[in-house]
Amino acid sequence: IILMNNVLVVIPTYNEIQNISLIINSIFSLYNKINILVIDDNSPDGTSNKVKELKNIYKNNLHLITRKNKFGLGSAYIFAFKWAIKKDYEYIISMDADLSHDPKEIPKLLNPVKKGYDFSVGSRYIDGINVVNWPLKRILLSRMAAIYVRLITWMNIKDPTSGFVCYKSYALKKINIDNINSNGYAFQIETKFKLFSKRFKYVEVPIVFTDRKFGKSKLDSSIIGEAFIRVILIKLKSFFKLN
Repeated sequence: IILMNNVLVVIPTYNEIQNISLIINSIFSLYNKINILVIDDNSPDGTSNKVKELKNIYKNNLHLITRKNKFGLGSAYIFAFKWAIKKDYEYIISMDADLSHDPKEIPKLLNPVKKGYDFSVGSRYIDGINVVNWPLKRILLSRMAAIYVRLITWMNIKDPTSGFVCYKSYALKKINIDNINSNGYAFQIETKFKLFSKRFKYVEVPIVFTDRKFGKSKLDSSIIGEAFIRVILIKLKSFFKLN
């Protein structure tokens, strides 16, 4: 058992009732005293009610914030990061709720940050293509997005859209979190780019990404469109020093 009382795992949710118990139980079965914060956007399927039930088991280590509306992924993470900083957590890990990120790989991300890196990225593409159960078109879309981001931003991260990331809270304090305007998957890109631009030290570690078995993916054309445009705006803001 690994003790992680200064670590907070952040899990944003919307309609994840089929997955939320599985991911929470899996994390707590592996790591003693780790903390989890679930940010739920008032899921109609009762995700937050399921988390409330689990709070009876995990008590002080499981935290829930239920927001009144579906405000989106980016604003959920901004809220969570600020909450974590206020509560003095030293390490903050972002994870998806759908078990696409394996809790067993948390130490892969955490250990480099504990040893001096400012953030670490769980990469599907640092060591080949480590994706399970994705159709070819989804793999191609993800790979093309990664190449596009690298070309526009000059950011040398092979998996810039990865949502499995460990941040040192000190690094997040040094960027203007409130000035992150992306709300979909582009949020992941913009946050990494802000840290990259401030020359924070980072590392990519290989992970295996497994497509969800339960529930529906949140990825749609509007999210893809936002990411395409936001990448250009992110770079322009940086170029004209508007960050």
